[in-house]
Amino acid sequence: MALPLLSYPLSSQNQRVAGFEVGGDEQPILYTTNNQPRGAEVDPIIYAAYRQIFNEQQMIASHRQVVLESQLRSGSITVRDFIKGLVLSESFRRLNYEPNSNYRFVELCIQRLLGRNVYDNREKLAWSTVLATKGLQGFIDDLLNSEEYLTTFGETMVPYQRRRILPQRTQGELPFARTARYDAYYLNQLRASGQLRWVAPAVVDRSAAVYRKVLLLVPSVSVAMLVLTLISVAAPK
Repeated sequence: MALPLLSYPLSSQNQRVAGFEVGGDEQPILYTTNNQPRGAEVDPIIYAAYRQIFNEQQMIASHRQVVLESQLRSGSITVRDFIKGLVLSESFRRLNYEPNSNYRFVELCIQRLLGRNVYDNREKLAWSTVLATKGLQGFIDDLLNSEEYLTTFGETMVPYQRRRILPQRTQGELPFARTARYDAYYLNQLRASGQLRWVAPAVVDRSAAVYRKVLLLVPSVSVAMLVLTLISVAAPK
């Protein structure tokens, strides 16, 4: 039985405050299909969507969704549909849903789909309940159909981290995607999920040292033979 979304208090975050600053280089680039791009003009939008959903650490060729890309280029689906397809893909499920707890996965999805951090643990609990009762697809549908997502990004815009840079501050907030975790626990998680395989010790090739010795020995023997030949020819009979 699916439970309704539990209530949680809204904390003060930058994206909840209207901004009146003049746009500049420090402001995020908005990738949208409002101007009806065609052909190669869609490529930056597709790249931005992959970078937002998979992060740069997970952007490899084997995770591409070629069918979804073709549908977006042809206008058969919207950017929101493309984002939904990426989040529900087998690659995203294997890389982000299966290795993490529900709480951590909820945090990742809110960061990547709504462009903000979770307000508090009550919000984590509320969305984790949705994930547990409705499953992965039901949880993603509720996030993408939420008023916050539709009001902020709509059908045509790629999500992004909102209000990360404020003009009155000398330093902005850290981006959500940071250095990958390579400690022993996380490596074991990657190996258990099949994302990382053990590499057998490499075979040491010692032939190079033998080649060097041969290259040095052959000229030396040749010179010695030449000297012996000259001595034998010059010697009196």
